[in-house]
Amino acid sequence: MKKILSIVLLLAICAVSCVGLASCGNKTDFTIGICQLMEHDSLDQATNGFVDALKAALEAEGKTVEFDIQVPGEADLCTTVVNAFVAKDVDLIMANATPALLAASGATNTIPVLGTSVTDYKDTFSNNIPANVTGTSDAVPFEEQAQMMIDSLKLVAGDKVGVIYCSNESNSAIQYNAVKALFEEKGIVVEAYTFSETTELQAITTSAAEACKAIYVPSDNTVAQNDDVVDTICKAKNVPVFTSYGGDICYASLAIDYYELGKKTGEMAAEILLGKKTVADFEVATLTPTVQYNKERCAALGITVPEN
Repeated sequence: MKKILSIVLLLAICAVSCVGLASCGNKTDFTIGICQLMEHDSLDQATNGFVDALKAALEAEGKTVEFDIQVPGEADLCTTVVNAFVAKDVDLIMANATPALLAASGATNTIPVLGTSVTDYKDTFSNNIPANVTGTSDAVPFEEQAQMMIDSLKLVAGDKVGVIYCSNESNSAIQYNAVKALFEEKGIVVEAYTFSETTELQAITTSAAEACKAIYVPSDNTVAQNDDVVDTICKAKNVPVFTSYGGDICYASLAIDYYELGKKTGEMAAEILLGKKTVADFEVATLTPTVQYNKERCAALGITVPEN
């Protein structure tokens, strides 16, 4: 009887051991921390593209991946998110938007950090990009953006363009300064309408729409998240809106595809994780933007959409 019990116990131990080994065999190969500043279509699309591309690339090599996606909603909370990723010892951090990238680069100098939806990496890091940081940029040619507005609206010297952006976003200030210089070369007046809290956006937009012939919105995450406010006010006053990120509110835009931007970032991440390349092997990548016109809105203001 004792011998039978011993055999049963031994079999039970073996069964438990086998389950444990099976669990170990199913262990995820890579864990990725994703810090997306806030929810809006452009950032959402970039994250989706990243996840899809990275997952496909790793699965093609027989590897598994787990994503820890966090959306802090505010720049100040990005640090808490990325510190948790570092404590968790993730294999790579994807930082979606400039505040997320700054937080991630400040939290670790060993874990690879890939940014996306970031306009200017050199300016963000004062020309000293950390060795563990690379990624993709959503920058588009400012000269072409400005010229598109000038041509579409037949702007002339003395006309005024308002630029609406959140003063807490360094990305937006870079874009404002770029288009300001370009417009002013043509004698067109440019004025910044900035805000720090979303509760101020309605009043700021109203002032801009009353004073300006057109509104330009850079790749500003806070405006993009609340651009229905800008749309309602500007449409009521028949003031055209041009954006750097596309979106439904604009009459025309010169913008990149954020899903494709995320995909490019995911492809870079896969090569790093699989040991095919290192962070240092990658220059910050950009995509070719496309011009898009909203024909219905252009028709309402008599803006002629180019045939090509």
